[in-house]
Amino acid sequence: MAITKEDILKALSYVEEPDLGKDLVTLNMIEDVQVDGKDVSFTVILTTPACPLKDLIRNACIRAIHTMVDKEAEVTVNMTSRVTSGRAGSSEVLTGVKNIIAVASGKGGVGKSTVTSNLAIALAQSGAKVGLIDADIFGPSIPTMFGVEDQRPSMVQGDHGKNYIIPVEKYGVKLMSIGFLTPPDHAVIWRGPMASSALKQFISDVEWGELDYLLLDLPPGTSDIHLTMVQVLPVTGAVIVTTPQKVAIADAQKGLQMFRQPQINVPVLGVVENMAYFTPAELPENKYYIFGQEGGQNLARKFDVPVLGQVPLVQSIRESGDEGTPVALQNDSPASGVFRELAQAVAQQVSVRNATLAKTQPVEIKS
Repeated sequence: MAITKEDILKALSYVEEPDLGKDLVTLNMIEDVQVDGKDVSFTVILTTPACPLKDLIRNACIRAIHTMVDKEAEVTVNMTSRVTSGRAGSSEVLTGVKNIIAVASGKGGVGKSTVTSNLAIALAQSGAKVGLIDADIFGPSIPTMFGVEDQRPSMVQGDHGKNYIIPVEKYGVKLMSIGFLTPPDHAVIWRGPMASSALKQFISDVEWGELDYLLLDLPPGTSDIHLTMVQVLPVTGAVIVTTPQKVAIADAQKGLQMFRQPQINVPVLGVVENMAYFTPAELPENKYYIFGQEGGQNLARKFDVPVLGQVPLVQSIRESGDEGTPVALQNDSPASGVFRELAQAVAQQVSVRNATLAKTQPVEIKS
């Protein structure tokens, strides 16, 4: 009996997307079904190019066709992606941006900017369109991390004669930072409202274009910048960065709880434990827990969120950041693999969040 498209779709309706808990056909993830005798091909539309379950889904599809349709079928599964979005409405700011991810910590010095930079590059390397706002107005680190301290953004005139800033682009990531607009050796001495105004400009006066993910590298603590962000933007979710150290966990807990305040209500995607352990280059199998052990895991467990990744304390991560070539660019480095896995975990949680939670709205905070 000849194989039909209906046979293929029926078989694939038994293949479940592991994270979303529904089958591929119900989720409209199957397109372009082609049948030519025993040659069968179709395209699976993943929810992110950084999907860590690609091979699992591909093998499940092939197995379903062989089991339910024809064990001799030649099956070609094409994998592509269409990043989902949890944003509401079409009249918001940044209408071309599908997902806005806040990267936060309660405490400075935990490596948040290092994590954000490498996460952004790893997402871009997976095939996603990525932007990064350095929202730490008083201590901008992103220009140094990307080796673009001397670059200045250009301007373009948009509709109605309004001028827009063109972000600096490096390693496939679009970047905006106050560090591009002020001399590197000058301090920014502004009150909170001025810093918040600068952040608003980075959001509304920059030509970001079409992005799958826009990351915001937030300053430490819970300040005017954080409130401005949630008032101006519908934030898809927050990533909390901490070290295992007790004092860092105490502050990270406050940062996490800020997003869970009823009047803010931004989903927390998970926790990244940075400097989780020290591994010397000459003894790559050894782990020394300099800042304590399982602090980030305990924090994640307490608030019922996933541990997105554990980043080791290794010299190459620091050196590459200082040199403006983040370690995620070095495919032969074990540390770069950690950030690829982190990017997959973050993209995975964004997809789950978009499929299971209500669309995000800017927050109205009454003084």
